[in-house]
Amino acid sequence: MLFILLTVLAILFLVPIIFIFINSFKGKFYISDSPFSIPMGKNFTGLENFRTGLELSGFSSAIFWSFFITILSVVAIVFFTAMTAYYITRVKNRWTSAIYYMFAFSMIVPFQMVMFPTVKLADMLSLNSPWGMVVLYLGFGAGLAVFLYSGFVKSIPLEIEEAALIDGCSPLKNYFKVVFPLLKPTAITVAILEAMWVWNDYLLPYLVIGVSTKYKTIPVVIQMLVGSNGNRDMGALMAMLVLAIFPIIIFYLLSQKYIIEGVAAGAVKG
Repeated sequence: MLFILLTVLAILFLVPIIFIFINSFKGKFYISDSPFSIPMGKNFTGLENFRTGLELSGFSSAIFWSFFITILSVVAIVFFTAMTAYYITRVKNRWTSAIYYMFAFSMIVPFQMVMFPTVKLADMLSLNSPWGMVVLYLGFGAGLAVFLYSGFVKSIPLEIEEAALIDGCSPLKNYFKVVFPLLKPTAITVAILEAMWVWNDYLLPYLVIGVSTKYKTIPVVIQMLVGSNGNRDMGALMAMLVLAIFPIIIFYLLSQKYIIEGVAAGAVKG
């Protein structure tokens, strides 16, 4: 019974992706008239929608900047928050406890509450660039990452680190040679969750970078396909959505085996 229920849920979740995929190969008028029909015959346009979308939207440039921002942001989050979580977990005092609860509290604060001050601060500090977006994503993504890392660090026996120190490891070498390799499941989980968020995020790049610069990301470019008065080329829009979701799906499929292990280890230990 549970298997049947999960199968039905999986199909329901896959329907929107299948809908986008089949309509990316149909003419825009046929998408409105018969959205669930299989693209064949006169309603099949081949790769025409993809060519139109790439020509109209500047998608190739957006792909580069989306990869640039996503990769650097995820690397920064995985690297820096792991060290932060290790420190505040191993060093027990009121300050590290306060820092931990501040990170945990940041996860429940809606983005709309900090949207205006974030944009103003980004303008003041000249963070309205791809490098600035990496800094902003590091700040917004640190809460969840520190929470998961801290839970896993608590499960690492101190005896392992003490043995490494006795053998002559410096504290820095002890962290990178002993502790950080043990954090691999949680690090991959953090990377998956943060990559999916950064890659698909529309609001923060739109508010900080805007639409009038060359640094537009894929979600911003796709939204620009919607013209004035709501006019849109649905065929090109569907084709660009297919190209947008393809990389992150591949990344998730290659890394999904680690996500349950990492979440369980980071959320329930200690």
